[in-house]
Amino acid sequence: MGVINTNQILHYPQLDTVLMVEEFIKNHSGEFKKKTLWSNLPKKMMYQTFCVIFDYLHESKKIAKDSEGKIAWIWDPEGVDKFLSNPNLRWRN
Repeated sequence: MGVINTNQILHYPQLDTVLMVEEFIKNHSGEFKKKTLWSNLPKKMMYQTFCVIFDYLHESKKIAKDSEGKIAWIWDPEGVDKFLSNPNLRWRN
């Protein structure tokens, strides 16, 4: 995985497709490796389109791979908000 090379993208995914992949990963976190995740999605798409979405989710730190290569959802904005709203915690520089 690396930085997305936009010069080689033939088809950009629509927002509803990105959201569908996000929701599927959230609901099946830790169950599938990348290729089997793609083949089990409820809506079929080109593998290249899936890779664009996958790379975006990985680069934005929403998903991660474990030691077996299985994909897990790691984005937790509610958890972050909970910690940031605690007056006993603060950022240090």
